[in-house]
Amino acid sequence: MCKVSTRSVLWCLVFSGFAVNYMIRINLNIAIVAMVKRRDPSPDGSSSSTGSSGSCLQQKQPLYSDSTSVSPLDGYSTLEPVIQQDTEGFSWDERQQNLVLGAFFWVSWLMQLPGGVLAHKYGTKLVFGLANFAAVLCCFIIPPASHIHYSAVIVVRCLQGMFSGFTWPAMHSLTARWIPPNERSKFVTAYLGSSVGAALTFPMCGYVIHWAGWPLVFYLSGILGTIWFILWWCLVYDSPAEHPRITDKERDHIEKQIGSAISKQKVKPPWGRIMTSRAVWMNTLAQWGGIWGLFTLMTQAPTYLKQIHGWDIRSTGILSGIPHLLRMGFAAIFSQFGDYLLRTNKLSRTNVRKMATAVCCIGQGICTLGLAYVGCDKIAAVVLIMAATATNGAVSTGPLASFIDITPNYASVAMGFSGMISNIPGFISPAIVGWLTLNNQTTEQWRLVFLISTAQLFISGIAYVLFADSNIASWNDYGLTSKQEEIEDIQESEMCLKKPYIIKEDGFDSLMGHTPDSDIDEQTKN
Repeated sequence: MCKVSTRSVLWCLVFSGFAVNYMIRINLNIAIVAMVKRRDPSPDGSSSSTGSSGSCLQQKQPLYSDSTSVSPLDGYSTLEPVIQQDTEGFSWDERQQNLVLGAFFWVSWLMQLPGGVLAHKYGTKLVFGLANFAAVLCCFIIPPASHIHYSAVIVVRCLQGMFSGFTWPAMHSLTARWIPPNERSKFVTAYLGSSVGAALTFPMCGYVIHWAGWPLVFYLSGILGTIWFILWWCLVYDSPAEHPRITDKERDHIEKQIGSAISKQKVKPPWGRIMTSRAVWMNTLAQWGGIWGLFTLMTQAPTYLKQIHGWDIRSTGILSGIPHLLRMGFAAIFSQFGDYLLRTNKLSRTNVRKMATAVCCIGQGICTLGLAYVGCDKIAAVVLIMAATATNGAVSTGPLASFIDITPNYASVAMGFSGMISNIPGFISPAIVGWLTLNNQTTEQWRLVFLISTAQLFISGIAYVLFADSNIASWNDYGLTSKQEEIEDIQESEMCLKKPYIIKEDGFDSLMGHTPDSDIDEQTKN
């Protein structure tokens, strides 16, 4: 009988954990399309929601010129670019909507560093599990909060973001203790369970909203998240040594491959070394650009596809979700390629990480640049959104894995410090989009949105290729050596105190607690 390895079980639970993490993060992105009224155009021909002369909707060009043709997604949804007029919903304008969408990140970035520190001290099982579950429970509060005021939703989303902020850096501590160096690119693809979570959440929400209304989206998310937490708590352990069901063969393999890079001691992180490390800052910069580009597409794609290109709610869900499924597939393939290059020594670890980051940031930037100039071409817009999101999957072989390469002992702490900075685009980007598109939903304004993302991606990607380093940092063992020497000194002192010797009534040796060699020889003879 073939027994599933504990690392395979771990990968599945990490994967599903991040899927849940992104499900509760983005379910509002698609639900808000149905929650909010679409306002009618004003008498002068402009629209407070759909824009002025630059809106593709005003051209009223059907996707298929033949009125009898069938949509390629027929049976799932109609892709005719006609928006159903919302007769019920909340009267939130673009600014208020983007405040609600961005609120998740207002506090999330502040929790990145505490998340890494807490995981370093208490373990990933506790920190990641409880933080993710607390964010899940907030889903049940969003529907009633929405009927109170949009500011009540902002408060709940802030709480969700605060809890979720602990999760991502916490996971690096677990990865560093469970996964050998040449397997990390592949394992870190589990982090991109977030993409599958997004890919399933968008269409799931679209259909749930269509058939049962938007509140069920949040209740269903909460139920699925609770089921995941029960499995996580029963099956996950912080290290191979703690796992009660791991085989001796697998545990020996992991410990041999990881070697002495990971210490069992818990010591104070070298804050100064981490915060002034060029390698850490280059990974932070790469994460900044990648997150800016990804979150802009992830948060704004449903609104962009509906308001500019006119897809209905079900089509918007499908077209917003597919790119994230492609991201996961691209990450799985690219990680295998990256690990192959490392195992065969065809490229150094630093060059593999640089190659992956170039694809992640610069490749995504090229696609986003094309999206800025796509105009009213609906098919090209969807294809470029898919390509831009898919190329971001290389992040699992790039900066995400590089943090563990640099400092296995303090990976969670370094990731937390980085995340505190690199997650800031999560709330800056929605604020900029809200400001640019307020009462002005036009292709020209969305072009500015995508050009800003392109600049962030190009700058971060080029800087990483020029200056990054993924070799293990000299400070990875900082504090561990001195701590070990201190332990050995204490043990030696205890051994000395336990030595039997005869105390003479007078003499320097008895006064100082030392026993002459002749006396020890005498005791040995007796």
